[in-house]
Amino acid sequence: MRDEGEPQVAPIASDTHQFSRLMVFFALVYIVEGLGQTGGLISQPLNYFLKERYGWSPVEVTAYLTVLNFPWVIKPVYGIVSDFIPLFGYRRKAYLVIANAGAAAAYFWVASSTAPGEILLGLLLTAYAMAASSTLSGAVLVENGQRFGASDTFVNQEWLWFNVAAIASALLGGLLVEHLSAAGALHTAALIVGVAPFLAVFGTLFLISEERSRADLAQLKATFRGLLTSLRRRELWLIGGFLFLYYFNPGFGTPLYYYMTDELRFSQQFIGLLGAVSSAGWVAGALIYRWALRGMTSRALLYLSIIYGTVATLLFLLLADPIAAVIVNFAAGVAGMISMVATLTLAADFAPQRAEGFTYAALLSLTNLAMSLGDNVGSLLFEHVFGNRLAPLIIVSAAATAVIVIFVPLLRLGGKRHGKAAARA
Repeated sequence: MRDEGEPQVAPIASDTHQFSRLMVFFALVYIVEGLGQTGGLISQPLNYFLKERYGWSPVEVTAYLTVLNFPWVIKPVYGIVSDFIPLFGYRRKAYLVIANAGAAAAYFWVASSTAPGEILLGLLLTAYAMAASSTLSGAVLVENGQRFGASDTFVNQEWLWFNVAAIASALLGGLLVEHLSAAGALHTAALIVGVAPFLAVFGTLFLISEERSRADLAQLKATFRGLLTSLRRRELWLIGGFLFLYYFNPGFGTPLYYYMTDELRFSQQFIGLLGAVSSAGWVAGALIYRWALRGMTSRALLYLSIIYGTVATLLFLLLADPIAAVIVNFAAGVAGMISMVATLTLAADFAPQRAEGFTYAALLSLTNLAMSLGDNVGSLLFEHVFGNRLAPLIIVSAAATAVIVIFVPLLRLGGKRHGKAAARA
């Protein structure tokens, strides 16, 4: 292990080709996630369908969608299965192929459904598949990120392309809602998304190298030791708690959609455009990190992400017209990307060997749980406490982000460079 102050070392020449292939793999997998997650292409058509076809309120829509977060909360289960039980000789590749094929099949089913219960079941299956794929690609990221000392580069690559796909999703989702019936928009989106997972299948089969594994006693013991190491490390518990608090703040995504639709009278196509603008901000944030912030210490980047995130949240108080909406959503996208690289890389840097899938997934599932709870709290506050007024909810959300700054010193990160594997205990 290198000293804490040692500068980042680029991949050696013999590994450069594999490094490049991994970068393409992460791009493909996260293009699929950007299109295929329930917050992707199908998101706006689904919200519009439930609002127009069934007249559901923000609380009802949020509660309906909450069940789709459960597969993401139990990501450690997928991680521990792949850590312990190789399938067809591989801990990652075979599971990745099956998960993405399953996602495609489930979306094709959604494309023929109109009843909320059937749609929910189909989307739940896609959520399980996407969550499993995300967990497995995360394990590939941790294994190779620690090997190359480039976890931050891989995280940045993933979310750069996730948001390139999200831009396309937002623009296309708005067009579908604007020009098709509510059901037609939903079904067309599901058909398009059903094709995307085959990109991840291609990347898995042809772009990543994985040593074959067997579920023999020695391998199981090594994996079990890695799991015990994960559970015994005090800093991992601290990081898990920090990530939960970081992402638990009253969300206003669904209330914002209703506010823009009912109060500001934005068209569905323009709301889709704003989603693309926000994703463009994420892409800009990825490029800013790559060109200006890479090499910062983990502690400094966390402070920066909290401060900028608080300011970007407060900017939503200025949301009054289309121009302001574009500026605010772009700024929020930049803040979101910096926060993502700051937190997800931290999780990758501290994951122990032989239990990478479980540990990384466990830490990220805490963020998914926190965001799900925060979204529900935000919708309840909006409807039952703040009388459908958005401004008080924005202030509360910003305050919840700002207060996290006091917890950063508890992590005792010292001068650790972001993206470098933490020293083993």
